[in-house]
Amino acid sequence: MTDVAPIRFGILGAANIARSFIRGVAGSATARVDAVASRDGEKGAAFATEMGVPRSHGSYEALLADPAIDAIYVPLPNDMHAEWVIRALQAGKHVLCEKPLAMTVEEARSMFAVAKACGVHLAEAYPYMSQPQTLRMAELIAEGAIGRVQMVTGAFSFSLVTPKGAPLGDPANIRLDPARGGGALLDAGTYAMSFVSLVLKERPTRVLALAKYSESDVDQTIAATLDFASGAMAQITCSFARAGYRHAVVIGEEGVIETSYSNHAPQPDGLSLRIRRTRAQIAPFETLAVDGGDGFRLEAESFVEMIRKGPAHWNGASEACSIDTVLALQAIAESGRSGGWVDLRA
Repeated sequence: MTDVAPIRFGILGAANIARSFIRGVAGSATARVDAVASRDGEKGAAFATEMGVPRSHGSYEALLADPAIDAIYVPLPNDMHAEWVIRALQAGKHVLCEKPLAMTVEEARSMFAVAKACGVHLAEAYPYMSQPQTLRMAELIAEGAIGRVQMVTGAFSFSLVTPKGAPLGDPANIRLDPARGGGALLDAGTYAMSFVSLVLKERPTRVLALAKYSESDVDQTIAATLDFASGAMAQITCSFARAGYRHAVVIGEEGVIETSYSNHAPQPDGLSLRIRRTRAQIAPFETLAVDGGDGFRLEAESFVEMIRKGPAHWNGASEACSIDTVLALQAIAESGRSGGWVDLRA
C-alpha cells in the first residue's frame, strides 16, 4: 500500500496557542505544519526556527498564496477570524479556525457559505470534542444510557483578573481588550456553550445572563440560563476571576454523566467519565476510563479525515453546532448588558 502524504498546514500568526498546535501535531503521520506567516517577517522567521517549522512568510497573503500549503490553522485574535478565514477559503485552502469561530452569527454564516462556494472545508477548533472522553460521552447519550437529556451545565474559569476586575498580569493582554473580542464569554465561555450545543443539538429559544465586567469593560464573569424548544434547559458559567475549574454535567430522565470535557489528557494517565445509570439520587457513580492524548493532534488528524473522506469523518463541531454556539454567545452577551431575556425564536 502506498503511503499517503500528510496534509500540510500553514499557520496565520505566531500566537502562543500556535506553539501548542505545532507541538501537538508533531509526529503525526497525517498532518504536519510546513509554514507560518507573520506580518513581521523577522518575528515569523524566528518563530519558525524556534518551533522547527520549515518555512516562514512575511505576510498572511504570502502564506495563502503558497501552493505547497493545503490547510490553514487560524489562531488570530477573535476580531480577525472572519476576514482571514474567508480570505483563506477563497485562496482554496481548508481552514481550521480557533474558537470562537466568529464575533457574530452573520459572520459565521458568511464563512460557511464561502467554504461551500469554494469547495473547501471549514471547522471550528475545539480539542475536547476530538478526545475519546467526549466521543464516549456522545455514544452513551445516543445509546440512551441516561434517557432523554433534560439539563446540561457547563463551567470553565481561570484567573486573569481580580474579583474587582483589576488585571493580575499584563493590562494589555488581548483577552482584556473589548475592541479585539476580549472577555470571558468569548474565551472560556465558548467551551461551555459549545458543549451545550454539542449535547442538545438545538439552538436555544431564549437566554438570560448575569454579568460582571472588568476595569477594561470586558465581561469577567458570566452566568447564563438557556431555554430550548424540546423542554431541555442549560446553564453555563465562565470567568476570568475565579480559580481554575472545568466541569460539565448532563442530566437525563434516567441518569447523569459528569465530565471534565478536557482539551488534553494528562500524561501518562488518560481521562474518565462518571455515569449514574439510574434515577436514584443515592446510587453510586460508575467511573469509565478512556484513552486520551493531545487534543490539537486529535482534532488536526480528524480534520484531515474530513478533507480526505468528507464531513462524516470529522468528530468536531458541525456547522450547525458552531452557528448555534455563536448565536447563543451573542445573545448571552446582549442579555448580560441589558439584564433581561433575549428571545431567539424570531
